[in-house]
Amino acid sequence: MAEITFSKKSLERYEWLLTRYPSKEAVLLPALHLAEEEFENIGVKEMKYVADLIGIPPARVYGVLTFYTHFRRAGCGKYHIQVCSTLSCALRGSHEVYQRISERLGIEAGETTPCGRFTLSKVECLGSCDTAPMLQMNDDYHEGLDLELVDQLIEQWRAELPEGGSS
Repeated sequence: MAEITFSKKSLERYEWLLTRYPSKEAVLLPALHLAEEEFENIGVKEMKYVADLIGIPPARVYGVLTFYTHFRRAGCGKYHIQVCSTLSCALRGSHEVYQRISERLGIEAGETTPCGRFTLSKVECLGSCDTAPMLQMNDDYHEGLDLELVDQLIEQWRAELPEGGSS
């Protein structure tokens, strides 16, 4: 497995973070965000690197990483589309939103398009029950969805692909 390390800038940021938290373990979430920025997504070697940096077991990092759905894990596309499937969203049409995205992109929950651009996930509460149904694409929330808006979003995301990109 290839050795990885933070850039000088990221190491400086990590050192600064250590001054802001009461213990090294408390810096885990910000360190994972830093790793995600540095390495684009977090796989086994990135988890091990963060664990070694903080001085905690890799299993602790894995537990935190898999608990929070917003982290891009290894194998996740550039665009991670998370459709809320809890009761509020379900009652207001999240299943139809999920189905439309699945049909348009040709993937199911947990899959990534062949081009590697889009990953689709069903997730539990994204904290926007009053504007259901909703989805999160990377860091952006899209609320009050209907199928027309879903189609517009997919076209917008596809338009942002580099020349020749498809999905």
